[in-house]
Amino acid sequence: MFAGLPELGISNGEDLKETLTNCTEPLKAIDQFQTENGILLPTLQSALPFLDLHGTPRLEFHQSVFDELRDKLMERVATIAEGKDEERYGKLEELLEKSFPLVKMPSIQPVVMQVLKHLPKVPEKKLKLVMADKELYKVCAVEVKRQIWQDNQALFGDEVSPLLKQYIVEKEAALFSSDLSILHNFFSPSPKARRQGEVVLKLTQMIGKNVKLYDMVLQFLRTLFLRTRNVHYCTLRAELLMSLHDLDISEICSVDPCHKFTWCLDACIREKFVDAKRARELQGFLDGVKKGQEQVLGDLSMILCDPFACNTLVLSTVRNLQELLSQDALPRDSPDLMLLLRMLSLGQGAWDMIDSQVFKEPRLVCIHFLFLLVLFYNHELEVVTRFLPAMLSVVVDDYTFTVEQKLPSEEKTSLTYPTALPDAFNKYLQENRVACEIGLYYTLHIAKQRNKNALQRLLPALVETHNEMAFGDIFLHLLTGHLTLLSDEFGTEEFCSAVFDGFLLASFSSKENVHRHTLRLLLHLHHKVLPSCLETLLKTLEPPKQSSDQVKELYTQLTEKLEAQKKSPAQPDEAPSLDLGLHPVTVPTTASTPTTPL
Repeated sequence: MFAGLPELGISNGEDLKETLTNCTEPLKAIDQFQTENGILLPTLQSALPFLDLHGTPRLEFHQSVFDELRDKLMERVATIAEGKDEERYGKLEELLEKSFPLVKMPSIQPVVMQVLKHLPKVPEKKLKLVMADKELYKVCAVEVKRQIWQDNQALFGDEVSPLLKQYIVEKEAALFSSDLSILHNFFSPSPKARRQGEVVLKLTQMIGKNVKLYDMVLQFLRTLFLRTRNVHYCTLRAELLMSLHDLDISEICSVDPCHKFTWCLDACIREKFVDAKRARELQGFLDGVKKGQEQVLGDLSMILCDPFACNTLVLSTVRNLQELLSQDALPRDSPDLMLLLRMLSLGQGAWDMIDSQVFKEPRLVCIHFLFLLVLFYNHELEVVTRFLPAMLSVVVDDYTFTVEQKLPSEEKTSLTYPTALPDAFNKYLQENRVACEIGLYYTLHIAKQRNKNALQRLLPALVETHNEMAFGDIFLHLLTGHLTLLSDEFGTEEFCSAVFDGFLLASFSSKENVHRHTLRLLLHLHHKVLPSCLETLLKTLEPPKQSSDQVKELYTQLTEKLEAQKKSPAQPDEAPSLDLGLHPVTVPTTASTPTTPL
């Protein structure tokens, strides 16, 4: 407990023990020991007997003085460090040399740690001693740990790894949330609110202003993204940069070439739309990547692969297509649409780019329309000239049928709602990831419009999509939320068949995540589903023995809800009250106003 005192020439318990062992008069020896090692203040000696008269133990007095002096010393250390004296760090290093031998003493340790914390460069010898001692490493400030971590990537990785795992677990838990809603879903939290998450805040604190640690974290994220293909690592990469931006850490933001691009994109994500002004800014950043700096495209593609960025880009694309349709314009005539597709393609190709270490956009082709020179990807050209026109033809089919239904009966034709989709639409859903992403979001758009006919037409086509994107957790999370808007349609066999038999059940047996999302949907809408269909679904969705605990738990919850519903049948829904809770207000009488209270 008192290790280190002899090094400073201060007696400890062992010295007292030796003195008492060898002395002939113990009381005199104790008195002499107290005098030599007590507070060296002459005027204090005459006052100490008064404490004895009041029954105050000397230990209590000395401890209170010690605590007061320690607190004053720690305040002084902070004051020196924050001052402008050129010798301030020299003074702290001198104090560190004197106090470090006592670092294992619990009462002195806070002082030593305070000195270490305020030294911008702790002597390497001291850092090694702290790193080698688990207890000291555990209690030292993060400012000291940063200096240890920057030269010990493995140790830093051990500290960061649990946080990265926690982040992924939290994101996946959000996708499997028991709440199904179109208003409160995975993409509802604002960027700033997401950056207040525990993991982002901890990582930001761990990095501080240390560029080397920031680069290490980015390398961890790239490595994990390559290893797992998990796009949530891309989200964390963007959130971490913007968290440092919020704190105005210019030491890092100024050297990250993606900073301004990410900042602009973050504003778009906040608005869930890329307007014309920000589109020009984003294009300027992409076009500004100079020869020899192409490696930045790897980080830009990772930022664009962030699901929140992708969500914003595709929502903007669908909105852009609606505007083009209302203007009778072609997709290829819109430079904003071209940019959105370019960014989507860059984001969707992030894994391939980082894996191959070939940091360049695919070979470009020039397309000249109405004096507009558009540089676009060769393999994405057909998305513009084939897929989007095919998708817009689906929109036109739906619009034509809707108008037809509104005509007087004598003007109606025998037009029936089409069930097949254009071959080009199906082809590109299966072969092109950008086209597939747009097609999936168009399906969500249709569900949001409560368009049952169009949804029943689209869902079967989603069984076969590029890299099975339609069965990814993000799309299924959004789709199940959007389907709550069509809850009444689940009372028909046709709609149940389209949603379950035509889509979800097509792969649930081989994909546990689909199984989970299907059960989530039924937990929310079981009371709306056609009883005969529900009975069949219960048998089909019964988890096999090898299923995870999450699937079994969801199935148990569903069966319990159905049992409870059988015992107490649901009461018919009452019409919502129109009482707004407003008190009558008497209006002053005039020639034109009645005297009845409103």
